[in-house]
Amino acid sequence: MARQLDEQIAGRFPVGQRLRVLDVGMGQGTQALRLARAGHQVTGVEQDPKMISVAREALSAEPEGIRERMRIVQGDGRDTGVHFLPGSFDVVLCHGVLMYVDEPDPLLAGLARMLAQGGLLSLLVRNADALAMRPGLSGDWAGALGAFDTVSYRNRLGLDVRADRLDALTGTLAGIGAPLHAWYGVRIFTDTAADGAGTPGDIDALLAVEERAGRTDPYRRVAALLHLCGVRG
Repeated sequence: MARQLDEQIAGRFPVGQRLRVLDVGMGQGTQALRLARAGHQVTGVEQDPKMISVAREALSAEPEGIRERMRIVQGDGRDTGVHFLPGSFDVVLCHGVLMYVDEPDPLLAGLARMLAQGGLLSLLVRNADALAMRPGLSGDWAGALGAFDTVSYRNRLGLDVRADRLDALTGTLAGIGAPLHAWYGVRIFTDTAADGAGTPGDIDALLAVEERAGRTDPYRRVAALLHLCGVRG
């Protein structure tokens, strides 16, 4: 997904421009830190104190220049209007958050308001049109049958959450003034793979296959996750 995001940033902004980035639901700060290391000014918003602690510890190990480019705000992604002025950011990330939000439209509208004209909104969501893939590939036929007609599922943490359909999100993004510009599939062949499996050479090949499949139909349509990129009009 990082390669996909970098591709969209490179295609939209001049090389070397220091971007203002907002990462809503930043978790342990993986993407936020990566973008700060690349020279961008990054603000991470996270609600979970444990995740904030992990992110702050990782940030403390960085050189001073990187530490100065990143700040962390404890808060709910639905309250961005409380913390920031409209149009304050060039790039807004919201990765792995919508599945925990019962009514995502107000959150998405708030994120779009944070974008400057021409800014990039990057979403990573669970693909509701492929919920039957994981149980089906695992031989859970009852689970696969039950997944066809729902957007609800139980994730690997044991939490009951929700997924999004590409067509519905496309309509939502158009309605909030950040229409869909590009989309990718994420975790197509690797969704059921064991963590840490394979040699470095295997990993390189795996990433090449996933990247190719993530931008190619019909493979991307059955990805476990969808990466959608909208642009503020």
